[in-house]
Amino acid sequence: MKRLFLSLICICISVLGFAQDRITIKHGPYLQNLKETEVTVVWMAGKPSVGWVELAPDDNSDYYQQERPKYFDSTNGVKNTSLLHAVKITGLTPGTKYRYRVYSQEVLDHQGVEVMYGKVAATDVYGAEPLIFTTNDRNKPETSFVMINDIHGRTDDIPQLLKVADYKNTDMVIFNGDMLSQLKNEEELFTGFMDVSIDMFAKETPMYYARGNHETRGIFATFFQHYFSPKEPHLYFLLRQGPICYIFLDTGEDKPDSDIEYSGITDYDNYRTEQAKWLAEAVKSKDFTEAKYRVVIAHMPPLPDKRLWHGQKEVLEKFVPVLNNANVDVMLSGHLHHYFNNKPTSSVKFPVIDNAHKTVVKGVTKDNKLELKVMDLEGKMVDQITLIAK
Repeated sequence: MKRLFLSLICICISVLGFAQDRITIKHGPYLQNLKETEVTVVWMAGKPSVGWVELAPDDNSDYYQQERPKYFDSTNGVKNTSLLHAVKITGLTPGTKYRYRVYSQEVLDHQGVEVMYGKVAATDVYGAEPLIFTTNDRNKPETSFVMINDIHGRTDDIPQLLKVADYKNTDMVIFNGDMLSQLKNEEELFTGFMDVSIDMFAKETPMYYARGNHETRGIFATFFQHYFSPKEPHLYFLLRQGPICYIFLDTGEDKPDSDIEYSGITDYDNYRTEQAKWLAEAVKSKDFTEAKYRVVIAHMPPLPDKRLWHGQKEVLEKFVPVLNNANVDVMLSGHLHHYFNNKPTSSVKFPVIDNAHKTVVKGVTKDNKLELKVMDLEGKMVDQITLIAK
């Protein structure tokens, strides 16, 4: 009897150990760079693994009616063994719903040409409906967005700001920089703002990220693009959704590259010069010129003031001359932690709305107007701006 009891204990310990060691989807998935014909899906597995996305049309067929196509996390034809997975899917149809599921299969050993695989983890489609996203569509009559910025790790503010802006009824969420005070490690990136974002919306509603100056700081800062816009050539980009064309700029750091705080590791002046060349071509594109509204997202605002710090002065001198001749409807910024509604001037010929750290901007197009509502944590209206389509 004693021997049987000890055997049962050993079995239980083995089962518990196996359960604890089983591979899981640790963080995610979440959508990045959703466009009209493509999307990138990012997630984090609990163990080194190969990963893939299974995709199905949202056509009322049973998810298990047939084998669904698989899109692998791979580089140059070789599947990546990693904890972090990013899969870019192309060839999609604009304005179309798709169902998806992510998988990670543990890689136990890789010797030469032999690979030993372990268990598979996947997002749940047994006890829940498959995850769904809808591709962007420039022909969509109207659109909407929500923007927050300068959260600096105040995780509890994120749900409150998104809720007062009715985030569930919006096409996209914009993070306009400084979601953390610095990037120290991967875990803080998720616990600081991404886990709550994934739980609330980011699995199915796209989040677009304009990097702030604080995301450039910390030992983990150089890994930023592994998690955000991981399959894009740059952290600055252009996209269309409905009648709006968005240009996302990366305004870099706020002090000179030679500043003692950066220890000689930064090269943002050259980076902004290169970006200005890209911007000059982007504003000539049909995506931009044919849009009813043209919205620029940039963390640091270009306010003409003698007290301007170097980074903002660079934005004013390198980006604004291009934008002044591009029929920009509005620039949305942050950085200053106070709300400002900066009217057009002779030096900055478009309005610059500077959102505070505890307010949210909700943008909605309707009847040839882009309505911007700025609300605080309690839902109180701070400002309301109406932009008429040009």
